[in-house]
Amino acid sequence: MYKVDVSPDPKEVAAIEARRNREKDRQSRFFNVRTRVMGVDVKALNSQVEERKLREATEQSKEAAYGTYQMQYDLVAQMLEKEQAERTRRLARKVQEFREQKQQLKNRQEFDFWDPGRFCMEFPGRFGDSDPYYSPASLQCFAGEDLDRAACLKMQQEQFKYSLERQLQEQRQVKVDEKCSDMLNDQLRLAMDMRATQLAKLEESCRVAMMSAMANANKAQAAELAERQRREHQREQEANFMEIQNQITSDLLTENPQVAQHPVAPHRVLPYCWKGMTPEQRTAIRKVQEVQRHEKEAQCQAEQALDVKWENQALHSAQAAMELEEQERELCAEFRRGLGSFNQQLAMEQKAQQNYLNSIIYTNQPTTQYHLQFNTSSR
Repeated sequence: MYKVDVSPDPKEVAAIEARRNREKDRQSRFFNVRTRVMGVDVKALNSQVEERKLREATEQSKEAAYGTYQMQYDLVAQMLEKEQAERTRRLARKVQEFREQKQQLKNRQEFDFWDPGRFCMEFPGRFGDSDPYYSPASLQCFAGEDLDRAACLKMQQEQFKYSLERQLQEQRQVKVDEKCSDMLNDQLRLAMDMRATQLAKLEESCRVAMMSAMANANKAQAAELAERQRREHQREQEANFMEIQNQITSDLLTENPQVAQHPVAPHRVLPYCWKGMTPEQRTAIRKVQEVQRHEKEAQCQAEQALDVKWENQALHSAQAAMELEEQERELCAEFRRGLGSFNQQLAMEQKAQQNYLNSIIYTNQPTTQYHLQFNTSSR
């Protein structure tokens, strides 16, 4: 057998390359600790479901509101269309009724001039072939034959004359009505002017009478006010005179000491009548103040002695505390020295143990190639 070089299938090569790329992407996702998530994030999925339900409910409520508004607008539009159609129908019916009642063809003044059926309504010039007035060789009655043209013209002229006279009469009547209306308007305007003049005169007379009555009332009120002020001033003067007389003759200015005594409690005084203390009272108060001052000085000396005692006691306490602190520092220093020696001994023992492990037990150390053979695939 000869070895033949066969080119690989492009589809198979593309599939292999795609699998390799997917494996690389999978390894990049799995081996990256920052983006790797083990399992399923249930909270995120539940939040997404809740958000979708809320969005769907909001959209449904909006659609329902839009549907309600659309139904209302449709009903309003239908009502407006019905109203517009009914209005148009009523207007057309009224116009048709007006045309049928007021604008008939026969009521026009020029109807006789262009009436196409007026010859059909008249009797023909002859009644038939057996007419005794015509011979057998006479022609028949042709269409458009007018035997009474002169009578028709005369009738039309009379009708035109009658209509013209009626229009003139209507115009004269309109002018007469306008003159009457103008005359009535002038009379009404004149009557209104006279009534306004009368009302103005009446108002002026009422205003004058009111002003005179108001002036009299103001004069009366001014006189009454002046009299009341005079009486009040006289009453105030009398009251002031009586008050001055009472003050002069009362115990307030005479300074009677018996007036200041309280009627119920003799040891109390009336503040509004009290004029001051007597010399005996002042002397007694000074003696009491002197006694209180001596007592205050003795109390201050006792407090000072007590403060000195407390200060001495605090000084002795501070000295004792300083001695205790010195003893505590010495004990701590001794403890630290013992702890340091113990730590040194423990460190030497641990170092000897580590040397024993490294030199005797752990002789086969793993290399880098040993660690790289793990975690190379995502499967």
